[in-house]
Amino acid sequence: MPNILVIDDSWFQRASIRSILEELGYHILEAENGRIGLLMAVKHEPDCVLLDVLMPEMDGITTLRKIREQELSMPIIMVTADTQDTTKQQCLQLGAQQVLHKPIDPDGDLLPTVVQQALAR
Repeated sequence: MPNILVIDDSWFQRASIRSILEELGYHILEAENGRIGLLMAVKHEPDCVLLDVLMPEMDGITTLRKIREQELSMPIIMVTADTQDTTKQQCLQLGAQQVLHKPIDPDGDLLPTVVQQALAR
């Protein structure tokens, strides 16, 4: 059962993502900010990370950069309400596998599909 780390300051978003992915059999780890998420990524080395861009303490772009500096190679999927192409391009240049836009549709298949694709690579 793959471990997925969800790093998002919104309890609601974490709960929504957890609900979708647990139904598919994934084990979910959660962090409420980038600082804690980075520590958890280093400690647990999850199979995939879902990472919010805008968070207090340490934003997602900084967290992404620091995860890559630790030479952790798990796929990272950015999840954001920011729809600017420059943000998306920056995330992809730093090594994010994909950028998804919030809110995540709890009834859609986009999130499960993207996670499955990320894990398959």
